[in-house]
Amino acid sequence: MYLRTFFDEKLAQYSYMIGCQRTGEALVIDPARDVTPYLETAKKEGFHLAAAAETHIHADFVSGARQLAEKHDVKLYLSDEGDQDWKYGYLDGLNVELVTDGSMIHVGNVELRVMHTPGHTPESISFVLTDRGGGSEVSMGIFTGDFVFVGDIGRPDLLEKAAGAVGTAETGAKSMFKSLQKFKELPEFITVWPGHGAGSACGKSLGAVPQSTVGYELRNNWALKEENEETFVKELLNEQPEAPTYFAVMKKVNKEGPNVLTGEELEKVESVDEVRALATNGNTTIVDTRPAQDFADGHIDGAINLPFNKAFTNWSGWVLNYERDLLLIAEDNQKEEIVKALHSIGIDRIKAYAGPELLSQWDDLEGYSFVTTEELKDVYDKEDVYVVDIRKENEWNAGHIPGANHHMLGYLEDQTKNIPEDKTVVVHCQSGTRSAIGTSLLQSLGFKDILNYSGGFAAWEKNGDKIEK
Repeated sequence: MYLRTFFDEKLAQYSYMIGCQRTGEALVIDPARDVTPYLETAKKEGFHLAAAAETHIHADFVSGARQLAEKHDVKLYLSDEGDQDWKYGYLDGLNVELVTDGSMIHVGNVELRVMHTPGHTPESISFVLTDRGGGSEVSMGIFTGDFVFVGDIGRPDLLEKAAGAVGTAETGAKSMFKSLQKFKELPEFITVWPGHGAGSACGKSLGAVPQSTVGYELRNNWALKEENEETFVKELLNEQPEAPTYFAVMKKVNKEGPNVLTGEELEKVESVDEVRALATNGNTTIVDTRPAQDFADGHIDGAINLPFNKAFTNWSGWVLNYERDLLLIAEDNQKEEIVKALHSIGIDRIKAYAGPELLSQWDDLEGYSFVTTEELKDVYDKEDVYVVDIRKENEWNAGHIPGANHHMLGYLEDQTKNIPEDKTVVVHCQSGTRSAIGTSLLQSLGFKDILNYSGGFAAWEKNGDKIEK
């Protein structure tokens, strides 16, 4: 048997390839939208990529299942659990087998037994792996998707928080409690391969270790130690992080079927006039992917700064409008990875890009300034200064600058009516990564008297200044 793990660090997402070395067949579990790594690995290892399987209809990234089926003739194994709201809508004409609890999937001599594990979503399934080709009579591991993580379990409240599906959170939590009883019956030596690691918003305290065992989770995972259903439901729903608003979009995209990518090269805009024409057509957002300092030194009026780093993908989904076209400001050697990251969360309306060198020809760039801790100490409590803390709610509750105002970054645009236009606005987060995005977003919305406290709350706290809770 062959097993390979793939990890997208920007989404903290795991996918897996299983191969039978005797028959040469391979299957991918929970494929990401960029299917190139699976095709290249299969070719390198001498496998025919015959199939793909999904644990559920994903809400945090675009699945590559349809891409594999339509472009590479791959058979799909998809869940037929859940009611009509949880059925795939793009399967006509494709080679698909719908599976339910107890179904068997074979990859050559490797066997996957389907286990219905609702809770995160009603249709969620897990795959229990047994290497029959290796002569084993016992299972080796379980691919849990967003059911059981290392140290945590999948949250059941995403649809209620992200899409307003009232009542689904508590119902899902109760289903999760019942699913965990099935998990507890598995042999303790079984390996647990989860769908996500630390950094994913699909749980509140996911571990950074890529795999675990049933026995280890039984002894260390809070959810598996809790025996009282009422207490379990209350704890599972308590203090879950904000649900990214784009999760509702992802769920719809993966249910109805994402666009099949064609691999066309993104056009590069070479002149200022072309950029101005795109920037002023009324339906284009300029996304500047340079570092915060470069953006602050000079950028196109109205641009949003999303520095291309580990946080890029997540915050792109939060702050960008899926109904608008995009013009990227990006380095040539990063353009391909940036497009791939945007595609991974369903942002497909990328019309063109321009290199940062073009900005040297721009005659009316705008910018903003940074403020230090000492400078902020002198003005933070003044009547003409409005401090905006864009961190998450749990960060705010743990401590914040006295007199600051909480406007979480993901909801910032919707809350601008509560931010005074006649004051100097100072934006900060924990360490400076998010404040670059927030400062640019507010500036693009017309807040021109604006400063970025790049040191963030971490610098304020380290300096020993007073905080509120």
